[in-house]
Amino acid sequence: MRLVVTGASGFCGAAVARLAAARGHEVLCLGRRPGPVGRHVAWDATGPAPDLAGADAVVHLAAAVGDPRPGRRAERRFRAVNVDGTARLLGAAAGRPVVWVSSASVYRPGPYAGPVREEHPADGQRGPYGRTKAAGERLALAAGAVALRPRAVYGEGDRHLLPRLRRVVRGGRAWLPGPDVAMSLTAVENLAAACLDALCWPGGAYNIADERPYSRDEVFGRVLGVPVRHIPAGLARAAAVVSPTLTRYAVDQLTDGMVLDLGRARAQGFRPVRTLADYLVSTTDERKTVAACVPSPLRRVTTASTEKT
Repeated sequence: MRLVVTGASGFCGAAVARLAAARGHEVLCLGRRPGPVGRHVAWDATGPAPDLAGADAVVHLAAAVGDPRPGRRAERRFRAVNVDGTARLLGAAAGRPVVWVSSASVYRPGPYAGPVREEHPADGQRGPYGRTKAAGERLALAAGAVALRPRAVYGEGDRHLLPRLRRVVRGGRAWLPGPDVAMSLTAVENLAAACLDALCWPGGAYNIADERPYSRDEVFGRVLGVPVRHIPAGLARAAAVVSPTLTRYAVDQLTDGMVLDLGRARAQGFRPVRTLADYLVSTTDERKTVAACVPSPLRRVTTASTEKT
């Protein structure tokens, strides 16, 4: 088919575009910059609706991402892309299958008593990213789209997750708030495969992650190659109130232990095959040293989540 991939110049979008081309689709990369394959169609998510003439389906990954301090300016900037841009894209895509890449950040903050299912409330988000992704997702679901909710996407070409992990390092150790917890992560290859397969799924929300959850402390220890030490979670949350760099959302991502229930996606045939171990083997040479230390573990603890998305 002739497939539109928005945000194809980004980490996740590029993976989707490459896989789509490998599967024989004609790829149209919609965005401000060209994607890695296919034909570039210029579009700014904050501008007018795109021209989708001739397209058979859309995978929408373009998004404003990050964890800024709360405020009206950040809220407006994120809303312009994640909500208003979504509305314009959905209008242009009317009648075509749409896969809208959401985020597990839409879920109400934990802690969680068990695996999180798609019915878990999608409200109470503590930052503009989660709030605007949830609002954009509501528009997509109302239009009959498939909304995929990955958590902490990692893989080759990632410019967000590994740098965020390194920020918790001080004195050759990774300082993490609270005790170890289980957490879902999503290999970019698993997300890309889900994006294409989901073009044939019924509309609705689906969790997407690796086959099994991981130990938070093991992830940090193996990826960074340094010992893990704990600090009180309450102290980290208190620091987030006054810190210019640390947010409550960031602390939540490290302490709440979000494990995604994949039952709904598995029922549609989703079978994640890539794992963190695969990624670590492929990046051994890149992880010989840990990034420079930072002044204080409390000031620099940040989320391991990436959006995306």
